[in-house]
Order: sequence, then structure tokens, then C-alpha cells
Amino acid sequence: MIIPRGGTGSLLVAGTTSDAGKSLLTAGICRWLARQGVRVAPFKAQNMSNNSMVVGSGAPGGSGGSAGSAGSAGSAGAEIGRAQVMQAQAAGVEPEVAMNPVLLKPGSDRTSQVVLLGKVFAEASATSYQDLKPKLREAVLASYQDLKSRFDVVVCEGAGSPTEINLREGDLVNMGLARPLGMPVVVVGDIDRGGVFAAFHGTVALLEAEDQKLISGFVINKFRGDPSLLTPGLRQIEGFTGRPVLGVVPWLPGIRLDAEDALPIEAYRAAAGDSEGPRLRVAVVRFPRVSNFTDMDALAIEPGVDVEFTASASAVESADLVVLPGTKSTVADLAWLRERGLEPALAERAARGRPILGICGGYQMLGTVIEDEVESRRGTVAGLGLLPVRTVFDPVKTLTRPTGFGLGEPVTGYEIHNGQVRVSGGETLFTDASGAALEGCRDGAVWGTIWHGALESDGFRRAYLAQVAAACGVRFEADPTVSFAAEREKQLDRLGDAVEEHLDTDRLWRLIEGGPTTGLPLLPPGA
Repeated sequence: MIIPRGGTGSLLVAGTTSDAGKSLLTAGICRWLARQGVRVAPFKAQNMSNNSMVVGSGAPGGSGGSAGSAGSAGSAGAEIGRAQVMQAQAAGVEPEVAMNPVLLKPGSDRTSQVVLLGKVFAEASATSYQDLKPKLREAVLASYQDLKSRFDVVVCEGAGSPTEINLREGDLVNMGLARPLGMPVVVVGDIDRGGVFAAFHGTVALLEAEDQKLISGFVINKFRGDPSLLTPGLRQIEGFTGRPVLGVVPWLPGIRLDAEDALPIEAYRAAAGDSEGPRLRVAVVRFPRVSNFTDMDALAIEPGVDVEFTASASAVESADLVVLPGTKSTVADLAWLRERGLEPALAERAARGRPILGICGGYQMLGTVIEDEVESRRGTVAGLGLLPVRTVFDPVKTLTRPTGFGLGEPVTGYEIHNGQVRVSGGETLFTDASGAALEGCRDGAVWGTIWHGALESDGFRRAYLAQVAAACGVRFEADPTVSFAAEREKQLDRLGDAVEEHLDTDRLWRLIEGGPTTGLPLLPPGA
């Protein structure tokens, strides 16, 4: 393999639909390349997701920054999509702002917060967003070129489908990125949904001729069964389009890695499998604008822990632990919670000493009052009154990587919020090394923290689950050998293995090194 110091050194992974597997295939390609000594970076020009992460605050041209030191509130950082953080981990490099220069965080069906180079830039509707495109495009191209100057290969991820022809004119992330850079494009399709061959053909045929010239191959994802059954279809789609299927990736059970949107929640299943012994049942309230629901992944890897996202009052009443996760719209989702009849169920749990955990927006809901003139602009709103805390929204978003101690165990996390929580009672959840209060509040079995990711700290997670089990009278004991970080590495290795074993990596590498396949046929009606 030749590392393309002067060659193209890039690839765009597009998809026939959202959730076709672009993020995971990008991660798998990054892991495959990194294993061979290639210095590779992931890149997503524009991401729409409420699943984000705090990284170093360095702008393009720098290498980012570091997280906060042990026992501290953390240093200021920047915000990018969690999928790009996961892909950077697959590549074995530090995540940075340049890997996701534009992040859209939906706050309602019509508006999104625009995060540019890791910082809040604007609030925009679908139409007003178009006016921002010139400035955003400038940042996108600068970020890509910055990564290209420092890495051997840049593997780009598209968004949705490249054949969203109504959005093509101002596109920043699919063919609007690939065409000016002359980048080869591979399209991945989810065969589990059905219609993958029609989707491949239609993806090419509806594109303009200059865009079609860049589509150089397909990948079938999530196949269950005997791959030989696909052989006639593989031959025909290559005959119809002139483009090969570079491989068939099988269904990979148990893969749960930083999804960009909430689609996977509906099929969320714990990784506990058939472990024997007592089980803990965790009910996670499924807010309409849920954010960073990946906090639950750390619970789901524990054998004997069953995780379910729900909007059911009966599930909230009966679970061993109820989690109120993060949300992009705290006040609106609190109103939704009340409309669903969940408030009495939560109050009853608290009265009976049944565990409740609030994280970020969920923590803010558990307090007495929320004063919001920033996000919802609804002023003073009564909280659930289950914790002695008050939240005041600040126009400046907090972005930090704090560390501390909880239940005698080291804890790391990250903060992404406008709501500033003021504690007036209860016990502190996290402290520094000297025992001084850092963050969080607990009152009986009701706990709350603004820190995302705290449950990824193995010792703290096990200690917390022990307290949950004791409060519920369940003889559950967490497995002391389970490591969240090690489990992530195993899953990333599985993605790298899938690329190596099931894709035509020689053809894939020729695209990365040499650019789009020449002489590709053009299909009507787009051409």
C-alpha cells in the first residue's frame, strides 16, 4: 500500500438514506487504514445531530486542545458531533473541531442551533439557513484543507442521501463537497430495509452528469443470510450502472457506537444478552428532543442490565431505575413529560425511595424552577420539585471536560448546556480530590448531574448500580471485568475487521489513492 502524500488521499462515504450505515462504515475504513500505518482523519462537513461531544477548542490550523485536569471543572472546549469523535477514535487520533466544522442541533421541527467551528453561531430555520451557506462553506473548505495538510487520508461522511435534489444547490456535505474537490464517492445502502438495488440505481440516475462521474462504487450493509444469494443482483446492478458493489457487509449484532440521530432508539436493546442471575431494569424517558442518549450505552454493556427507552407511565413506575436523559429543549420536553402523565409516576417513585437519575436537561427538570429566557423564552417554569436545585439559562453555552470523584471513584465527563444549575440543598454528587464540591445533587434516591458521560467511568458506574440495586432490593452485582473503553475498542475493531474481510480493499484503496473511476457511464434522467 502506498500512502498518497501527493495523491488524492480522500473518499466520501454517502448513503442511500439516513441510518444506512455511513457513520459506521466511515469508522471501519478509518480503523482499517490506521492498522496499516496510514495517518487518517474523519470529516463530516455538516452534521445534524443532538448527539455532540466536547473536544479541544483549537480552530483549523491547530491540533485542538486537552481536557480538564484531574479533580477540576475542566477547561473550555468546542462542540462537534459524537460520530466524528467515535471515528477519530477508530483512526487512533485526537478528535478536533476541523473534523466537523458545521453542526446543526434541532430545537424544534422548524429551527436548529447552528454550531460553527465548535461554537454557537446562529439560530436558523430551514430557509434562513440558506443565507448562512457562503460563510459555512468557507469554514468547511478551510477545515478540510487543514486536515488534508496534516493527514495522509481524509475519509469524509455524507449526510442523508446525495440525491436530495431539492437541496443540491446549496449542498455542503455530499456532492457539493465532492465535486469541487474531485473526490471519489462510495454509496452505502441498508439491505435490511429492502429496495437496495433500486436505491443504488436511483441515487446515480437522479444526479447531474458531473456528480454521477464521482460515484465509483456501492457497498451493501446489514445483510443477513448467504451472500451467494445476492450474486445475480450484484452483477445486474454493475451492468445497469457501470459501478461495482465493493462488498457486502453482514449484519453486525451488538454494535452500538455514537449514533447521530434518534432513529436507533426505537430498536435499542441492551447488550446483556442471556446473562444469568438477577437483572436491573432501566427505563429511559424518550424525550422528543432527546440529546446525548448515548449516555445509556455504558449501562447497556453491563451484563444483567436491561435498558428500554419509553414514554410509558407504567414502565416508569415499575423499572428499577428511571433516567431522564439530556434534551435540546428542556422546557418543551418537560411540558411533554407532563402531558404524558409521567410527573405523578416520578413523584411516586421519589416518595417510595425508587432511584431516579437526571442527566443535563433531565437534571434541570428535577429541580424546583427553570428560568429560561434563552432556549424556549418561556420565562419562569415550575420544575418537578424532586431536587433542591434551580436552573437559570445563560446565553453563553458551557462546553467543558470536567473530572472529579463520585462514590469514591474517579469520574470524567463533559458538559454541553446553557442552563446553569444552582444547588440549595441535598448532597453533592461529584467532588474534587480534596472532597470539595464540584457538581451534581442527590436527595435520597433522586440524583442529578449536568455531566454527560459520567457512567462511562467503570468504577463509578458499578458503584452507582450497586446503590440502585440496594434501593430496589435486587441482588444484582455489576461485573467487575466490564470496561466501557475496552468494549468500544472491540466494537471499532469489529468494524475494521468487517471492512477488511468483506470489502474489495484493493479497489477501495485505488479510489482513495487515484480518485474517481474514469469513463463511468452516465444514466438518465439526471444525465
